[in-house]
Amino acid sequence: MELDPRETAVVLIEYQNDFASDGGALHGAVSDVMESTGMIANTGQAVARARDAGATIIHAPISFVEGYGEISETPYGILAGVVESNAFVKGSWGAEIVDELAPEKTDIVVEGKRGLDTFASTNLDFILRSRGIRNVALGGFLTNCCVESTMRSAYEKGFNVFTLTDCVAATSQEEHDNAIAKDYPMFSHPVSSKEFLGALTGDETLADTSRGY
Repeated sequence: MELDPRETAVVLIEYQNDFASDGGALHGAVSDVMESTGMIANTGQAVARARDAGATIIHAPISFVEGYGEISETPYGILAGVVESNAFVKGSWGAEIVDELAPEKTDIVVEGKRGLDTFASTNLDFILRSRGIRNVALGGFLTNCCVESTMRSAYEKGFNVFTLTDCVAATSQEEHDNAIAKDYPMFSHPVSSKEFLGALTGDETLADTSRGY
């Protein structure tokens, strides 16, 4: 299957210092899986190739005002962990997108992400439909949380969804592996970044033609 770059977007979820950089508030929780997937290097290569091919690159950072006034006063689950670690505070180094994936002039940064599903509180759906995007490829944090939530919504909204399995990371290898093996195939085409680029560029040396998508 070949993908038309003009109808394809790569959505980068929370590639921010608090997750992706040494010294980040939550980096210690994801660093082992990041290393196992090589996600920063893989994502950087995939984004550069996809951008050159004419695909739309979209960054989806999460951020909160100091004090987290946008969410419940008694958060629980993953958002409680964000508050407790004082992560992703607007204007802080931790909330900045990592240098390796800094947005370029042609990229788009979505606004308003405050929870797990990137579609829920942002202008992402408007951007995708306005640009005639049919194919959405996802990478970022966490494999089984924001990436998975966004994947499910993109599937429900009728997009042709790809999850880049070597461009994601979770807080444990078990959670990461389970999401890719059990959940991703239900709502997306789980592929490596090379397989995705093969479909995007028509380079058969990259694509795994056995999948058929």
